[in-house]
Amino acid sequence: MWVNEVAPERLAELFHHYHQALTPETSGKGSESHDSWKEVSPQLKSRLVAAARLALLELQSMTSERAVSRQYFAQPGEAEWGC
Repeated sequence: MWVNEVAPERLAELFHHYHQALTPETSGKGSESHDSWKEVSPQLKSRLVAAARLALLELQSMTSERAVSRQYFAQPGEAEWGC
């Protein structure tokens, strides 16, 4: 499953990058949202990685639930029709 192939640390870094790109510039540099990933505090990085890990677990559970619900249905072209 592709969810298992994504590192939570990389996903957190990507979220930070896109959040930074989409957040309007403020007049002062004091905003953490405009720091590069290397400048983000370890505490914030830890929270972002934890959030990414939870998001990946949720995505994985959603896809596994779909797989379980589909296991009772025939694949296209495999259904037996009887009258």
